[in-house]
Amino acid sequence: MYQLLSGLSVIEVSSFVASPTAGLYCAQMGAEVIRVDQIGGGLDYDRYQLTDEGRSLSWENLNRAKQSLALDLRSAEGRELVAELARKTGQLITNVPEQSFLSHAKLAQGRQDMITVRIMGWGDGRQAMDFTVNAASGYPLMTGPENWDQVGAPPVNQLLPAWDFITGAYTAFSLLAALRHRDATGEGGEVRIPLGDVAIGTVANSGAMAEMLYRGSDRQRLGNAIWGAFGRDFRCRDGTRFMVAALTNKQWAGLIEAFDVGGEIAAIETRLELSFAESDHNRFTHREELFALFQRVADNYDYPDLAERLAAAGTTFERYRTMHEAARDPQLVTENPLFGPSTQNPSGFAYPAPGPFANMPSQTRETPRPAPYLGEHSEQILADRLGLGSGEIAKLIDAGIVATSDK
Repeated sequence: MYQLLSGLSVIEVSSFVASPTAGLYCAQMGAEVIRVDQIGGGLDYDRYQLTDEGRSLSWENLNRAKQSLALDLRSAEGRELVAELARKTGQLITNVPEQSFLSHAKLAQGRQDMITVRIMGWGDGRQAMDFTVNAASGYPLMTGPENWDQVGAPPVNQLLPAWDFITGAYTAFSLLAALRHRDATGEGGEVRIPLGDVAIGTVANSGAMAEMLYRGSDRQRLGNAIWGAFGRDFRCRDGTRFMVAALTNKQWAGLIEAFDVGGEIAAIETRLELSFAESDHNRFTHREELFALFQRVADNYDYPDLAERLAAAGTTFERYRTMHEAARDPQLVTENPLFGPSTQNPSGFAYPAPGPFANMPSQTRETPRPAPYLGEHSEQILADRLGLGSGEIAKLIDAGIVATSDK
């Protein structure tokens, strides 16, 4: 936790991944983020993996450092409470459809400088999720072993919901951009961020779209090889698999040194009448012969010995880990200052939790704050933000419009 956004309050009405991620990033930088959920939990409250007590570890981690208000959002009273809360606060992150009780037009009726940042599916209003957007992007049909048949080969979906997380980050950025604009002009407005546009726009930003149009065809599957450069997974004598990447001439020179293949590389260059030293194109074009050479060397080393040589030569490499291994790895997690202890989780399960990914050497990261219990801050928020008295709040609780902590 850092306090770069101290003094900023954000209302979040969201579910699943992209929208909660935007609120999480704001909270990790010091903003007060009030997440509003349906009483009993919204669509993502029971998302897998669940603990034996029925708590979602996904929900628990996407909602760290936030406050929680639980309302009956199916009732007119509950909807008006969250709308008034958004107006009083002035900025809202949501993935609720535009034609709803949280439409920007309705919210702006009570506050002309209201800022609404809304995550959508597709720009034309169609529904979308990371899994379906990724299918449209083209990446799953470029992924997989290079020896697969090009016709009829199945797609390979990625496990990481990358478009959701990219959209969440872009949403947080868009909110701050809108706030800066309001500070300068006094104008509010709605910013709509379609998940599908983030995906296809990222494809374009990467150059892949222009590449396909220039080629007039799809890129071939390459397995674990890096497109346009030298890199792939290799296997050591002890069975350990590792990845190397040489995108610069210096990295390439380091690999030659670590693998001690200078003579063999020179012989190949002479035979082919070309140089690998300063050409990604040549290294990529002749990758199969180079891969075979490096694999023959790796066959003669156990990983610790080869890793020592790779590190000494300043190469870029990493051992493949299972995710369970990664979660217990000292360098990645247990001795990484990114992580801190988290013992007050609603699940009751204590484990390392990350703070903000940004690192400020001049400041010490605060201990990561746990997610709230659903409705934990309901009474405090209604009193502080909307000025409701204890009697009014008690009536709302008795009427089932407001709920307190589900601890």
